[in-house]
Amino acid sequence: MEITRKNFKESLPLVIDSINAADFVSIDGEFTGLSKGVKSHAFDTPKERYQKLREGAVDFLIIQFGLCTFTYNAEHDKYIVKAFNFFVFPNPLNRQAPDARFLCQASSIGFLAGQGFDFNKVFHEGIPYLNFLDEKKMRENLQERQKQNLNNSAHYYSPAYESPALKGPLVIPEEHRSYIEAACNSIEKFTKDDSEKTLALPPSNPYQRKLIYQAARIKFRTGIQLDTQTGENRERFVVVSKVTDEERKNMENAKRDAEIEELEDAVGFCKVIQALSKSGKLVVGHNMTLDFLHVIHQFCNPLPEDFDEFKSLASCVFPRICDTKLMASTQPFKENIGQTDLATMSRILNHAPFSVPAVEFPPDMKSYSKEAEQLHEAGYDAYITGTSFLTMANFLGTFQNPPKRRIPPNSPFLEPFVNKLFMMLVQDIPYMHLTGPDLDPAREHVFHVTFPSEWKSTDLMQLFGGFGHVYTAWLDDTSAFVSLSHRENAALVTKTIGNSDIYKVLPYKVYREQRLQCESHAASRHYTPMVGRTAKSSLMTDSPRLPAKRRMQVLGASTPSRELPPTIHEDEEEEEREEKKEEADKDTEEDLGN
Repeated sequence: MEITRKNFKESLPLVIDSINAADFVSIDGEFTGLSKGVKSHAFDTPKERYQKLREGAVDFLIIQFGLCTFTYNAEHDKYIVKAFNFFVFPNPLNRQAPDARFLCQASSIGFLAGQGFDFNKVFHEGIPYLNFLDEKKMRENLQERQKQNLNNSAHYYSPAYESPALKGPLVIPEEHRSYIEAACNSIEKFTKDDSEKTLALPPSNPYQRKLIYQAARIKFRTGIQLDTQTGENRERFVVVSKVTDEERKNMENAKRDAEIEELEDAVGFCKVIQALSKSGKLVVGHNMTLDFLHVIHQFCNPLPEDFDEFKSLASCVFPRICDTKLMASTQPFKENIGQTDLATMSRILNHAPFSVPAVEFPPDMKSYSKEAEQLHEAGYDAYITGTSFLTMANFLGTFQNPPKRRIPPNSPFLEPFVNKLFMMLVQDIPYMHLTGPDLDPAREHVFHVTFPSEWKSTDLMQLFGGFGHVYTAWLDDTSAFVSLSHRENAALVTKTIGNSDIYKVLPYKVYREQRLQCESHAASRHYTPMVGRTAKSSLMTDSPRLPAKRRMQVLGASTPSRELPPTIHEDEEEEEREEKKEEADKDTEEDLGN
């Protein structure tokens, strides 16, 4: 079901009801860009990867969001799927509302255009949104403005009342006097003309309109109502209407109601994310780190710089998430899934040893078919992500005795994959753990090397050539990480190579310790206490929290069965690891979008 600004309001109840009734929800996003040029590499820590991806998430936009709800029908042993494809764009509510500035990446825009993406629909019909902080600010501003308007118009309701601001003569600057006098003369003639009900004054600037309101309130105590309207060319002007006191009260009340309704409409798409957060349902995505960061930053709260604060924020907004790329890259799936980009993975899962569960779309809603691929339409990508998740989940049932045909989304067999975001390229830290400590491998076989800017990869290979095959991850023009395939040679490196005036070699552990000391020193010099602010207090305060028992399970208290190892272990064979590295390097740019 395609949803734009035109049908969002009428479709929102269906979306919310579908979320609340679902067993789980799958999501996908299309962006104006993916990366600001800060490259990820195989030795990023989860904290470093977050900081790199955050840079893009705060500057690029989600412009299309796909959401699919999957609800199990026990009677017919099938899942009922409802797919929603949202076009979103941050059109400002008014001049006080945030006017978003964002970046576009040429390759991303070109790619979407090549897929037939409708940019006109985004810009003309995109659903607006206000995140939690912007909504709060706009609501407070509206309440204050309505309070002031009520005070300013009180003398219309009570003739004996006079606002302190209106006592004494009204001072009109010379350059505006002729305009205000002409406006007052027009209003006076208008009040004496029984044939006219409204009068539109010439376009004016904000200060002139303020003077008109003040002058009219002094000169015309009763019988008229003043409102500011916007013309077709976005010009602003004052409209004068003849009204009784009772009519004026009703008009003021209707105006206040309309302003509140307008604000609710401006919150827009964020209401979908709020409903998803409040539901506490499992949210499934594929290689979903970027989707996850964008959703939180655009529709909930700005992404914090601090990694731990982000994890607290993320687990509060979405208590349970699952990344199908992590599942596909982990045993027992990876030996049967050679490629884990979404399209290829979905095709592989259509064949043995996997079995796709039965799904069905309601007859009155748009349906998708895997045979008629609509890749990179967010709604379709969310659909095949959800069906892939179900297929892999049910595959876990084949390892049970007796085998189980269906593994529900809340099954403990899926816990090893819950609340972990896939970390592309990184072999020894395959995921970012949102509700527990991240993996911290020793990396004794990894070295940080600094060298002259003239050096090439061949120079590094020559430097480490006596220790077997090496993998190089460039950090910048003068530094890189070098990893030994033969880990047993790590101790020989520092003894044999050492340092020189040209280059410097540090074991990974020593480099990390020095860097952490520098970061700690810099933080202590620039530390500013966060008075009265915590990650929890800045969120939607009614977001669900996991029960204590479940929280302990997510943090790792429950031990997965032997058949379901939750991570990619360090002791994998060297040949397989090297093949993975080469494949990851080759497909980096493609995988970022998958």
